[in-house]
Amino acid sequence: MIVVTGATGNVGRTLVQTLAAAGEQVTAVSRGTTPPALPDGVRHQRADVTEPETLAPAFAGAKALFLHDTGTSAHLMNPRAILELAKSAGIQRVVQLSSQGVATRPESPSHGQLGRSIEEAVLESGLEWTILRPGAFASNAYAWVESARTQRTVAAPFGDVGLPVIDPADIAEVAAAALCEDGHAGQIYTLTGPAPSTPRQRADELGAALGEPIRFVEQTREEARAQMVQFIPEPVVETTLAIIGAPTPAEQQVSPDVAKVLGRAPHSFADWARRNVVAFK
Repeated sequence: MIVVTGATGNVGRTLVQTLAAAGEQVTAVSRGTTPPALPDGVRHQRADVTEPETLAPAFAGAKALFLHDTGTSAHLMNPRAILELAKSAGIQRVVQLSSQGVATRPESPSHGQLGRSIEEAVLESGLEWTILRPGAFASNAYAWVESARTQRTVAAPFGDVGLPVIDPADIAEVAAAALCEDGHAGQIYTLTGPAPSTPRQRADELGAALGEPIRFVEQTREEARAQMVQFIPEPVVETTLAIIGAPTPAEQQVSPDVAKVLGRAPHSFADWARRNVVAFK
């Protein structure tokens, strides 16, 4: 049995499907009621990673754990308690979804310091571990859904600053390999797309997937910040703006790790857009 926390997220949802298709027994953990589209045979467990004791039923009989830090609730987690509970339940392997910012933004309270504290709990857990550090997600483009649908317009700051955004499906496939295969223990994988792309380019690629042009509007930093703080904690917003506006060389570098694990190149943003275009129609 493999336990997947964050099972309704962009990575977790695809990971559950990938594991189930490979014939693995899976327990999908989420805070809410049973997700509407779980594959046949997948067990759902309602639990909250910010309340470790609720995870005990999910961990019973499991051999491996995919640990997702729940994004904006990460500061409420007690990762050491979660991992101790997992170990006592007989789980032997943990794959953690972390962030590239742990390495590239160590001074950031949200990306660096908090992320590092969770990684340290994993490293010191006594379990066989693998850590995944993805860069910016291609699926961040879902923020464009409403304006793309209604006005065929999208807005973003730093229109010509490129980052090698990663398809969450590639993260899920790497996670599945680390959960199911030997040879990944003790590895920290940096996960990126195949080449840097800019918001302006991604708007064009989304338009190509739709079959009609998308107008790109470049926001100021202040406009973007005002929009983001409505749904993201302020420290996360500040670090995010720093990454997308003034990325470090490491944040713009294409990592070989997806290809090393999967034996193929990572998907491009255009690939992601074609596969998810229905959301923008």
